[in-house]
Formats: sequence, C-alpha cells, structure tokens
Amino acid sequence: MSESPAKSAMQDGLAFERPLNELQNRIDELRKLNVGSHLELTGEIEALEERLKKQTAEVYAQLSPWERVNVARHAERPLTSDYIQLMLDDFVELHGDRVFGDDRAIVTGLASMGGVRFLLVGHRKGKTVKDRLACNFGCAHPEGYRKAMQKMRMAEKWKLPIVTFINTPGAYPGIGAEERGQASAIARNILEMFDLKVPIISVVIGEGGSGGALGIGVGDRVGMLENSYYSVISPEGCAAILWKSGDKAPEAAEALKLTSKDLLRLGLVDKVIDEPAGGAHRDQKGAVERVKAQILGWLQELQALPTAELLEQRYRKFRGMGQPLPG
Repeated sequence: MSESPAKSAMQDGLAFERPLNELQNRIDELRKLNVGSHLELTGEIEALEERLKKQTAEVYAQLSPWERVNVARHAERPLTSDYIQLMLDDFVELHGDRVFGDDRAIVTGLASMGGVRFLLVGHRKGKTVKDRLACNFGCAHPEGYRKAMQKMRMAEKWKLPIVTFINTPGAYPGIGAEERGQASAIARNILEMFDLKVPIISVVIGEGGSGGALGIGVGDRVGMLENSYYSVISPEGCAAILWKSGDKAPEAAEALKLTSKDLLRLGLVDKVIDEPAGGAHRDQKGAVERVKAQILGWLQELQALPTAELLEQRYRKFRGMGQPLPG
C-alpha cells in the first residue's frame, strides 16, 4: 500500500508543524501496537487524535504571513495537475501558441465537471525534479501567456466559460523571455481578458506572484485558498530590494499583506476558500472538493448574467480596486 500524501507531508513537515508531526508519529506507533499485540489502545489513540485535531486548528489559526507562504509552497500541496486528475470528469489538453512553441509552465485544455464544460488554464509546476525543470517551476515564458490567450479566444468563440488556476512565483525572468516580449504578452493578456464575452473564474491555489499571476488572473470572480498568497513580489525579492538580505523575508511577508485574509479585507479577492484542517497538503481530495464546489457555484451564478452586464461588472470590479472600503 502506497504512503498517503498526508503522511508524507507529516514527515516532511514545516518547522511549525514539528509538534504536530511528533503527535502523529506517536499515534501511528500506537496503531501498530494495537494491531500487532493483545493491548487495547483504542481509547488512548482516540484521545490523541482529538488532541492532534485541536492542536492543528490552534497552530494554523496563528500562522504568520511568512509561515503561510511556506504552506503555499509545500511539496505535497495539490497542484494544477492534481486538480485536473481529482476534480475533472474529462480533460483534453491543448498545446502551443502557434507562433513559437508550447510552454509547459502553463497548461490549457477543454474540461468538463459536474455536467459543465469550460476551458481550463493553469500554471503547471511539475512534481518530479525533471518535470519541475521542464516547467521552469511554474514560471511561464511569453509563449505560455500567448497560448493561454489564444485558447481563451477560442473558448469565447465556442461560448465556453474559463477557469484559471494561479500557482507561480512569477513569470520567467530570463533574457530569452524578455527578448520574446514577456512584459508585452502579460500586458496584452490583462487587457484582452477584460473583453472576453464569457464568464471567467480565477483561483489562487498556491503562489500568486506578480505579473506572472496577473497574466491569467483577470476574473469575474477571484478566489484564494486559505493558505495561498497573492503578491506584487515574492517576500524574498522584496527583502532583497529593501534590506539587501533574504533573511528579512518574514518581515517582507508581513509588510506585503499577501495572505488571503488580508486580500479579502482589502477587496482584492471575492472569496477565501477554507482548506481542510492543517492545510491542503494534509487532505488533497478534501481541498479539491471545496474548490470544485465553489467553482460550480460561481459558474451557475455567472452564466445567468447577460453578456453586457457580465463585462460591466468585471470592469467595475477591477476599476474599484484600491478604493477605501466602507467602514
């Protein structure tokens, strides 16, 4: 029997998870003893499980912004590929930008879920070292953003809604990407997404870094998973600029107001999608089900709107960002 992602996450846990890891290891040991001996340890196991549940809730309720950034980057956190596998009923990938090449850092394809057909666009990070290198760790080239827009225009022609999954540290900053028009490609995507005459839903499932995220992030509804982040720059990049030291990343994370609760309070996202206790990396299927339910609810809501009203609401939504909130 293969090891569960949740158990692997416990073993690889983050620094603040160590007390939780120790408690989980103790529970696992007692379970083995309970099965392999005449001892009756069920009561003690149940008491420890209840203690773990309570302690997990307390730890995650008090996470600092920097700790949430690390949760968003957790190796076992579900990626776009996991959502494709666990959430969709059908998926046909579409390749290439018809100009330069097929950027693996962005995946596009025709999808169906719960009887609803739509176009899926998402950042792809890869799971193995080989895949991560091939996908530039989710940092897309301009051809990735051009691919995304070309497929979005196709979805508009077929009157299909669009769902985007954001999970990138930022767009690829290499010389080749700049030579091929990185900034222009992202800017054009932002501009043209405002004109798409179909519903658009964007969900930040992990990292939401800078223009790399915004390139597929203009949505009628923008959601964030509880332990994801969305920021103009990574905490490390901000610290390097302001303090000339990556050691100041925790302070930068605090100053950037990049957590889901901060962004909801500031009116930059519409909804924070709660994660299972202890983060999405402990219960991938549970996290995927919550995202699926939210997307289906939004699709039903948006598809009922006339096109003119949909576009007007989208424009007003982004035009009003940065304005003081009432109260």
